[in-house]
Amino acid sequence: MVTAAQLLAVAAVMEGKHAQAFPEFGPERRGAPVKSYLRVSDRPIYAREPVLRPDVIVVADPTLFKFEDPLSGAKESSILVVNGAYKSPLKTYYIDATSLAVRVLGRPVVNTALVGAVIRATGVVSLDTALRALGKFFSGRLYEANAKLIELAHQETAEL
Repeated sequence: MVTAAQLLAVAAVMEGKHAQAFPEFGPERRGAPVKSYLRVSDRPIYAREPVLRPDVIVVADPTLFKFEDPLSGAKESSILVVNGAYKSPLKTYYIDATSLAVRVLGRPVVNTALVGAVIRATGVVSLDTALRALGKFFSGRLYEANAKLIELAHQETAEL
């Protein structure tokens, strides 16, 4: 999800916006939950701390709901984008990003699928700009597969 936040930040900058993306890692082992933050604004961003009252929450692994409260700090107007169906009091968009990633990439790497879902849910950047930004992270067959994954996820994301 760190790459997903960075990709969206690059796309936002390409559209003339200001953006900031950064991860938060704990001392945990590889594969442990990681938080990644993204800020996008029409004005310069001076804050350098974690986002405590998010407008959008993206949950890549729905089992996280068993161990933590990813909705902590959510506002009534916050949007949840989740990999899999999850009933929430927030406006919720879902995508089976894992199955889609396995189908397209051959492995369960969901970050670019969730980029497509976030764009569908929020319109934070255009799909075309995100695909151009993707070229700064991947090339060749990896670009093609991830671009297809973003596009399919964008199409298949649904509101609960």
